[in-house]
Amino acid sequence: MADSLLFNPRTYDPAHFDPETRRLLRATVDWFEERGKRKLLEDYRTRAWLADFLAFAAKEGLFATFLTPASAAAGHEDRRWDTARIAALNEILGFYGLDYWYAWQVTILGLGPVWQSDNAAARARAAELLFQGEVFAFGLSERTHGADIYSTDMLLEPDGDGGFLATGSKYYIGNGNAAGLVSVFGRRTDVEGPDGYVFFAADSRHPAYGLVQNVVDSSKYVSEFRLERYPVAAEDVLHTGRAAFDAALNTVNVGKFNLCTASIGICEHAMYEAVTHAQNRVLYGRPVTAFPHVRRELADAYVRLVGMKLFSDRAVDYFRSAGPEDRRYLLFNPMTKMKVTTEGEKVIDLMWDVIAAKGFEKDTYFANAAVEIRGLPKLEGTVHVNLALILKFMRNHLLEPVEYPAVPTRLDAADDDFLFRQGPARGLGSVRFHDWRPAFDAYAEVPNVARFREQADALCEFVATIAPDEAQSRDLDFLLSVGQLFALVVHGQLILEQARLTDLDRDVLDELFSVLVRDFSGHAVELHGKDSATGAQQAWALGAVRRPVVDEARAARVWERVEALSGAYEMAP
Repeated sequence: MADSLLFNPRTYDPAHFDPETRRLLRATVDWFEERGKRKLLEDYRTRAWLADFLAFAAKEGLFATFLTPASAAAGHEDRRWDTARIAALNEILGFYGLDYWYAWQVTILGLGPVWQSDNAAARARAAELLFQGEVFAFGLSERTHGADIYSTDMLLEPDGDGGFLATGSKYYIGNGNAAGLVSVFGRRTDVEGPDGYVFFAADSRHPAYGLVQNVVDSSKYVSEFRLERYPVAAEDVLHTGRAAFDAALNTVNVGKFNLCTASIGICEHAMYEAVTHAQNRVLYGRPVTAFPHVRRELADAYVRLVGMKLFSDRAVDYFRSAGPEDRRYLLFNPMTKMKVTTEGEKVIDLMWDVIAAKGFEKDTYFANAAVEIRGLPKLEGTVHVNLALILKFMRNHLLEPVEYPAVPTRLDAADDDFLFRQGPARGLGSVRFHDWRPAFDAYAEVPNVARFREQADALCEFVATIAPDEAQSRDLDFLLSVGQLFALVVHGQLILEQARLTDLDRDVLDELFSVLVRDFSGHAVELHGKDSATGAQQAWALGAVRRPVVDEARAARVWERVEALSGAYEMAP
């Protein structure tokens, strides 16, 4: 019987969505399955551009339906920006290959500045390009400065007729070889400071747009391009001044969320392969899965993956319910980007330790997954950048909760228009949160939830009494250890909220929290060893270490769920 917690193309029926969404998601799955594994792997190895996938997406209107907000849909009732179904497609594309997801993800980023713009002509042009099946690109990063938008060298010189001539290079720009519209960030040569920022729309087919190279060895076209006196007319300008700066950051807020569900899809496909191989591999007269360490590693991988899904699904609800007075998504967003994607690396590593050399074989999806899973924690800001961002919310989240109306599960066919009117990208220290404790109280009888709650309460004591002092606040190495501890509490909170909403199996939840207890203890020991940790902080760290509650019968029941994944899915040849 298929595991209801994991995506399985054989049984997938997204009946919780509206009919057109359901049709498009299932059609995407069917397209990949009909293509088959041999073609999928061949294209990956030969670095083939994704023309056939993009042709399919254009024929079905996939990108146009999922990525056109209702305000630009010109009456097409199925077109909207719906984070729930975007997340579902992320998972499917990750399941079949990150190259496909990347073309879609970069299109999302390229659209961000457009849908935030008041430029009606540019918005109409983007909607038409989507309808025609075009992809988009996000021209922010530069070779010298990376994504440091304070230091852009894309320069716009006034042309004397109300427009500009743009000159400069961009680096690491996905879809830069084929984008019908590239949202490019630059600055005017005649205006100093933040008032000089400009976001404008460029066309990769224009003679003044020079494609330099694909900077990676992959089907993903991660381009370097150069504009040489590229004409930017008034109708091409998307944002100016501080609004251009905010559009850049708010676009990343929208786009970084997609990394978590792509990571989930990768891990799900790899898990089917890994468990099937291990269950059918005989060593020393016994199946590999008879060895206790193998069972532990595969069970840990399984419950970590379930935790990834629970957290991400619940984070969708906060994204979709966000507004000017509720910006809790600004914490849960870097959490999905940082925590879920690094969990994905752990899931792959645990399985790879089991299947060993099999994970290198050219006829496996796993060999691709082991490479591609590494990229997600490093895109849209590194783990360190997002951990540092998360820390800005720690005191308010742990110690100063406020009342909010309950956020329901959000699978309704609504347009998430607030994502394109987020406003100024500042004021993170003023964001407030609901009390995290009730999510834990609801599962107080689950042994490892209760054990983890002890650690979460200990972290509150740390923040209230021995928080980093002024000198430690400049020691990013020390702060990142604290950030890992805080991230675990937030991770556990949303997992528990989603577990309640979905009536998650108690055995799976208990086993998952046994892993989180171990993780918290590990990060506490790491904090103990930091150079700048005070004596009080070191004592606290060792006092926060806990041993998970062991239950062999529970572990055996969870193992039965893992074992049942053997043969549950194999991609059509």
